[in-house]
Amino acid sequence: MEQRELKRDLSNRHVQLIAIGGTIGTGLFLGSGKAIQLAGPSIIFAYLIVGIALFFVMRALGELLLSKAGFQSLPDIAEEYLGSRFSFITGWTYWFCWIMTAMADVIAVGVYVNYWFDIPQWVPALICVIILLGLNLLTVKLFGEMEFWFALIKVITILGLIALGVILLVMGVQTDAGAVTARNLWEHGGFFPNGISGFLLSFQMVIFAYVGVELVAVSAAETSNPKKNIPSAINKIPLRILFFYVGALTVLLFINPWMELNAAESPFVKTFSLVGIPLAAGVINFVVLTSAASACNSGMFSTSRILYHLSKDHQASPHFSKLNQNHVPGNGLFLSTLVISVGALLSKLIPEQAFGIVTTISAICFIWVWGIILICHIKYKKTRPHLHEKSTFKAPFTPLINYAVLTMFAAILVIMLFSEATRPALLLTPIWFILLFILYGMRRKR
Repeated sequence: MEQRELKRDLSNRHVQLIAIGGTIGTGLFLGSGKAIQLAGPSIIFAYLIVGIALFFVMRALGELLLSKAGFQSLPDIAEEYLGSRFSFITGWTYWFCWIMTAMADVIAVGVYVNYWFDIPQWVPALICVIILLGLNLLTVKLFGEMEFWFALIKVITILGLIALGVILLVMGVQTDAGAVTARNLWEHGGFFPNGISGFLLSFQMVIFAYVGVELVAVSAAETSNPKKNIPSAINKIPLRILFFYVGALTVLLFINPWMELNAAESPFVKTFSLVGIPLAAGVINFVVLTSAASACNSGMFSTSRILYHLSKDHQASPHFSKLNQNHVPGNGLFLSTLVISVGALLSKLIPEQAFGIVTTISAICFIWVWGIILICHIKYKKTRPHLHEKSTFKAPFTPLINYAVLTMFAAILVIMLFSEATRPALLLTPIWFILLFILYGMRRKR
């Protein structure tokens, strides 16, 4: 029987847009409403701080990926520098990260569809999962094409928002909420209207907004020229952060006084409604709907590939390394889709709380994954100085910046303990890690 392998069918065009798609998603389009309610205009600083920290995480990841040709996934890196236990835990946690993220996106699909139709949230959520499963069972090239166009829609939307905001600002337009002006940033209680505590409590949702920034690592196994494509994608992250996050949120807050934005709806849709363009608001709702579908699509893609690599490394059932005739890991895709569909169930059982719970769990697990990347880089630089010396893509300011970012991540976890909204999920998430430690120990005894 012919041995099938994952195809390297993603071009540079695909990788660049997947990288953009990984940094623009439901966390920005829907979650930023909740974050703005917590922090007010200071949310701009929160996005900037976390964005800078994650750029250094990505630079560390980029150097690690390119230091050894055999590295194709995060567990590969953890295995090399921290051993099989951490490889097992990181691999399954990364799978769980994307499961939780895709669940949040599925829940968001239901919220967005409710803008037009008064139907239960779980119905469009389930339909979305079924459609994306069918598309993902086809070729990786189709995944790349879907993400290319999804990401292009996101980019055009944010460009349109920023252009609209600048025009309204220059013209001094009046809306139902008042004048469009930069003074909206400080005239309604200052930059920190809810104090430092509100600013700090917003970091959980900000972290969630950036989840998926490392998707370029998962897609590295399927690029035709990783030595060129990975550095190119990573080095463009700061510009994307400044433009798509800081720029877009600044414009939103020019148009809307922060207290006018509702935590339960997309501030992007609200903005276009506020400036008297109801048809445009419906178009923007369609855009954020496609954004949620795009992020869920990325979740399905990445979780199936993670299971494939875990299986190849004997850390999951061998069934997950079997590929269909299109060179897609179908068994892993079916399992991931089945678990992701729990998001539709949560939309039915707890529609008000579902999004907050899964985004918190996702953020916590991604903090683990990003922390492992930084720790592996510290170990790499200490134990493989010759590789670091000859690296063509050295991570800057290491290892001091690694320790600084790890400290920030630890502080964010502590902050989550002080919020009633995030405390339950934070206290429940360690059960996942305890379970993985037990499962690893059972595996070793066989």
